Amino acid sequence: MKTETMLKKLHLDETAFREIRDSVKKAENGTRGEITLAVTAESDSYAFWELFAAVLAAAAVFAAALPFAGKLNMLALHFFWEVPVWYLPLLYGISCFSIILIIFHCVNIPVLDRLIIPRTVLDTCVTQRAFRCFTESGTYNTAEHSGILIFASYLEKQVRIVADSGISAKISRELWTIIADAMAAQLGKGNGKEAFTEAVEKCGELLAEHFPPGDTNPDELPDGLAIVQ
Repeated sequence: MKTETMLKKLHLDETAFREIRDSVKKAENGTRGEITLAVTAESDSYAFWELFAAVLAAAAVFAAALPFAGKLNMLALHFFWEVPVWYLPLLYGISCFSIILIIFHCVNIPVLDRLIIPRTVLDTCVTQRAFRCFTESGTYNTAEHSGILIFASYLEKQVRIVADSGISAKISRELWTIIADAMAAQLGKGNGKEAFTEAVEKCGELLAEHFPPGDTNPDELPDGLAIVQ
């Protein structure tokens, strides 16, 4: 899926990005914690599963067409004086190859991707991409280890909230899961701005409870929503 398509479906324009950034600044004013945001069109290319589905479809068509080999051969005799030995293998080969190309192209549609790719694979890919983003964004490297990453993956309709060690020791994972599920529901409706701003507000409240602002409250990480590939 293209990033432009994702942004359009989530209604994320310049105004939405600005409001999301402002919501992060507001939340961080009440806590020593740091909140980073990231969104991606998809957490993996899933090319293996798309090709696997295409090959299975071609195999099914090949198996279904085998019993009709004699009739196809008789049909060819109506048009040619003589049917070459290689006629049927070539016909079947071209047909299967064409089906693979067509299905492989079609399953790149997000709705079909979510149908053919096992749920466990989707879950694992989103989790791994979120942890990689947690490292790449530097969220793990705050002074008090009080950073969290709110990561959304559009194709999979999933959200992960990754908290650093200083936060994990004080805030239950179940609370992050509740926020993530509510955010995923909003994303599913195409409400990108609302999904991020509401999640930021709720996370900010949790952080403020355990990491209230001190005498100094440096802004260690960027406040805006990052688009990752």
